[in-house]
Amino acid sequence: MPVIQDSKILVIATNGFEQSELEVPRDALRETKATVHVASLDGKSIKGWDGDDWGDTIEVDTSLDQVKSRDYDALVIPGGQINPDILRVNQDVLNLVKDFHNEGKVVAAICHGPWLLVETGIAKGRQMTSFKSIKTDVENAGAQWVDEEVVADNGIVTSRNPGDLKAFVAKIIEEVQEGLHDRQAA
Repeated sequence: MPVIQDSKILVIATNGFEQSELEVPRDALRETKATVHVASLDGKSIKGWDGDDWGDTIEVDTSLDQVKSRDYDALVIPGGQINPDILRVNQDVLNLVKDFHNEGKVVAAICHGPWLLVETGIAKGRQMTSFKSIKTDVENAGAQWVDEEVVADNGIVTSRNPGDLKAFVAKIIEEVQEGLHDRQAA
């Protein structure tokens, strides 16, 4: 069974990520001694969204073209409305999400982040949650949407909003420590 402190976790985001939904998992997972890298599309710093205005800028560790799913144990997709909407139209991002899924690795998405699971076909047949405004998108993609703080379905972890971050991080840790998940390719 893998231990969290030996794991490598990738967070992918772009401008407009919900500030807490990137920073809280990143920092909490680093506190466990896991290696956590944040990747942006171009490797340049990105600006968060905090409440009803732009938040802080964060430095990233790498760019999308420098990461491979085989080098990580889990993928975390922060929400916010802007971030996942930009990411879900980028084919390289979608391919990376599918690679994590198809390799049986943990894929965790919060808030509007499940839009990427919808776009890649990963949502179909799963139990999931999300921010309530995309409930219909998740259901139309073939998932069973539930109103719970965190849902794990064979290594696919979803949560609703920043109020669920503690449970979201705990479930990511639990799922990573379970190891690879056997599931059908997306």
